Amino acid sequence: MKSFEIQKTFSLDSLVTTERPKPVPGPNEVLIKMRAVSLNYRDLGVISGFYNPNLPLPLIPISDGVGEVIVIGDHVSRVKLGDRVSASFFQKWISGVPDNVGLQSTLGSPQDGLLTEYAIIHEDGLVHVPEHLTDEEAAALPCAGVTAWHAVVTKGKVQAGDTVVVQGTGGVSLFALQFAKMHGAKVIVTSSSDEKLEKAMKLGADFGINYKTTPDWEKEVLEFTQGIGADHVLDLGGADTLNKSMNAIRIGGQVTIIGILSGFHADGFNIITAIQRNVNIQGISVGSREMFESMNRAIQQNKMRPVIDRVFPFEQSVEALRYMEKGNHFGKICIKI
Repeated sequence: MKSFEIQKTFSLDSLVTTERPKPVPGPNEVLIKMRAVSLNYRDLGVISGFYNPNLPLPLIPISDGVGEVIVIGDHVSRVKLGDRVSASFFQKWISGVPDNVGLQSTLGSPQDGLLTEYAIIHEDGLVHVPEHLTDEEAAALPCAGVTAWHAVVTKGKVQAGDTVVVQGTGGVSLFALQFAKMHGAKVIVTSSSDEKLEKAMKLGADFGINYKTTPDWEKEVLEFTQGIGADHVLDLGGADTLNKSMNAIRIGGQVTIIGILSGFHADGFNIITAIQRNVNIQGISVGSREMFESMNRAIQQNKMRPVIDRVFPFEQSVEALRYMEKGNHFGKICIKI
């Protein structure tokens, strides 16, 4: 089978196609014929060595994908031959609060990922995907979708009439926009591109702010909410946006930290603001299989479709990752296998 591997060193230049024997599933495992994968910024971090430069190589990267069950190992009961399934990002975080084992059971690092023609997955780490979605749309769900669902619904408990601020127009942000609108919320989107803001408005956003032309975007949020502040802010910027997110939130509101696009050391973090405004700050790291399944039921019921920016063929996987590096996409970047 053909696979893409990071070989010898951590870089996109070291990501090459190789031939591996088609694996055979053991007890409680299944063999998946991969149909599509989707990309996350985490994948670039894994390939560059940002997350773990000491990770043993070679490694197949990419955590998110969808495929068909073609071989079943002994004792498998959760799936059957022919099922279209996706793999949970955390293979051993089934429900509830995760433990260290669950948080270390991630695909694409340290476990081999899904940028391959065939993959072995334990049945406990598999989820059936909504029938109305294309393979590429289904492949977009495991990280970006579940992260947004965790932030907006599971922990955020967004209700009709709430105001939600979403930073950016990548995969997580657009899923969050769609889920918040699904629950009757008003959504403010920030972006550096007026063109992307226009697209977000067509997707259902109520207000858009260009943070390049309006660097004090938190003041625009306060004006939109008549000085009260938003109920929820999904912070994907990290170090450079966290204080602004706290200033944009209402008293007792919730800031959910999802990304670190501007860095992960918030040296200027304003503790006084956090105290005075009684801000609830929480971190989100994707989610459990239970959240994934709950999200899929909502997507199926509402016939929601993920936003796909572009689909690359398997042989152009490196080009797809370089396209992601540029940051010009709106929604998810996928690879068809």
